Amino acid sequence: MPTVLLLAWLAGCWELTRGTQHVTEQWMRPEGASLLGMSRTTSEGRTVAYEFLLIRPGAKGLEYVARPSGQAEAVFTAVRITDREAVFENPAHDFPTRITYRLQADNGLLAIAEGRVNGQPRALEFPYRAASCG
Repeated sequence: MPTVLLLAWLAGCWELTRGTQHVTEQWMRPEGASLLGMSRTTSEGRTVAYEFLLIRPGAKGLEYVARPSGQAEAVFTAVRITDREAVFENPAHDFPTRITYRLQADNGLLAIAEGRVNGQPRALEFPYRAASCG
């Protein structure tokens, strides 16, 4: 069974800018059988969204726990973990039902949230670049 140590490549600070929005995501290095992360989206000088994240061992493998602003906690179970990719799913969740993190060849990080909205497939991509944690 994979351990969080396989996800050490996720640790660090990541960012992207889209229009007026600036998104940052930060992951602590694996320790104590977990990775802790957080995300913040700002626009025009104010925080418009945030999320607390945890990857931990669970009964069926690694779990990705998301606690987004204004929403209930959601737990996704790992379906694939490699040295460059982590895929978590929760088919019962409204959106997303799948979360993917993929380390890119240019050392960027692509995060993808996928699922269905109004019966139609939808994917939100976050092409992060490495950022300073300072």
